Amino acid sequence: MSQFHFDPAAYLDLMRAEVPAYGRLQEAVAAASEGVAASRVLDLGTGTGETLAAVLGRYDGAAAVGIDKNEAMLDAARTRFHGRAVELRVAELTDPLPGGPFDLVVSALAIHHLEGPDKAALFGRVAHVLRPGGRFVLGDVVIPLDRADAVTPLTSDHDRPSTLADQLQWLSDAGLEPATTWTELDLVVVRADRADRADRADRADRAR
Repeated sequence: MSQFHFDPAAYLDLMRAEVPAYGRLQEAVAAASEGVAASRVLDLGTGTGETLAAVLGRYDGAAAVGIDKNEAMLDAARTRFHGRAVELRVAELTDPLPGGPFDLVVSALAIHHLEGPDKAALFGRVAHVLRPGGRFVLGDVVIPLDRADAVTPLTSDHDRPSTLADQLQWLSDAGLEPATTWTELDLVVVRADRADRADRADRADRAR
């Protein structure tokens, strides 16, 4: 993923050229968001709003907050979401997250820019802003088990993918319950739910 993917005018064409499964990834992220009563959504790494638009298509009337470090990309997203209850903020993924609670947190092709410890810390912050019973959906590039599956173009100074196993562990460590819902070569979608209090109490009772 070259530096030009930050150009909003060229973003979609570039992503579709460099990531042939880009559309399927976006669809898989949106599909993994289904089944949650979501009235408030947080999007991490909003870009031009591709992921958020796909998710909000499943949740008509939901309000959303999106963050991205690139103002030009957010300007394109503001045009896209004009007149809708979508607030867009310039922020890094390592910054404190907008105040919750959120019913749903989503992110596609953004978190792989973080080093491993920063991913783990972000997952902890995501768990903190999710309401009990809420969900985090992550769609991203990973280090695959088979090196032949590493087909997404990456740059060593900008992209820092981790293994799927590591990220599932970090999500679990954050108090979430992760499950892989879609894979294609070096792309994955993971759904990670925050158990509600009733579920936790029921499991504790069964464990006794």
